Amino acid sequence: MSRIHEALKKAEQDRAMAPVSADLVTVTAPPPQAIEAPMPSWVSDKGDKGKASGVLEAPAQTGILAQPSADYLRYEELISRCAHPVWTPDPNMNVFGSESGTPHAAEQFRTLRSRLYQVRSAQNLRTILMTSSVPGEGKTFVTTNLAQSFVRQPDRRALIIDGDLRCARLHVPLGAPNSPGLSDYLRGNVDEFGVIQHGQEGNLCFIAGGSEVSDPSELLSNGRLKKLLDRVTPIFDWVIIDSPPCLPVADSTILANYCDGILLVVRAGSTATTVAQRACQELQGRNVIGVVLNAVEQSHMYGSYYYQGYGYGYVKGEGDTGKRESNN
Repeated sequence: MSRIHEALKKAEQDRAMAPVSADLVTVTAPPPQAIEAPMPSWVSDKGDKGKASGVLEAPAQTGILAQPSADYLRYEELISRCAHPVWTPDPNMNVFGSESGTPHAAEQFRTLRSRLYQVRSAQNLRTILMTSSVPGEGKTFVTTNLAQSFVRQPDRRALIIDGDLRCARLHVPLGAPNSPGLSDYLRGNVDEFGVIQHGQEGNLCFIAGGSEVSDPSELLSNGRLKKLLDRVTPIFDWVIIDSPPCLPVADSTILANYCDGILLVVRAGSTATTVAQRACQELQGRNVIGVVLNAVEQSHMYGSYYYQGYGYGYVKGEGDTGKRESNN
């Protein structure tokens, strides 16, 4: 807890020193030897240039992975039978976009990807819960781009699930329909083939939030979500659930019961240290594998000379502020 406290203090000091841009993500996750710690270690990216430059590619599938159950689906069958709507992704929410992508931000997601593979080499890690302290810290932005980083690797499959049944937003950056979705499946109105979407080339699949509900906590606890994950998890390399913030409601702690690890998103220049500490206390006893510090000013990472030296200089176009919004 003391190391997280120190890191949050540093983020608070950075907020007082300079304005914050929303187009960068810096990642802190425990190295393999620190996995058994009761709370996550905060590891600074400073001096870790090999990882940030993209040299560190994810290894082959290693580590302790969940064994398929007798009732699991087959990927080819799922793709042939699931929904195939046409997605129209929002380019402002995708750091990997060919036209509007942000290379230095994309590199940070590759760093996060590599560190998650490091964790997985030592423990079971396939389903990840993405949460935050309060709304507006960037969970949806991080979920979307982390999944994009996974499926850009050859033969890697990712499933993202909108577990925020109170304010579903994960369909927005994908430009996907929001219904039918998870709430409809949990009510028993649709099966997994009707609820899973595959709307673009590649191996990214998506379950939207679904129809509006008045009892999200009860639906998430009714047992059908576990059944769904038992059937689909073995055929994906990664399953990421975007959840509500953990302080206002209890949904994220319910969802945590179905996940192997938790990533806590903290927004630089916005999240108060005391609020983040309360979130850590709320998640105590859960497998918090790391913290994602979102919306970090580029100059606070490595200095602009580093990215320019690797061809990542950011040149503003006419009317371009050099910022990317990521408030979901």
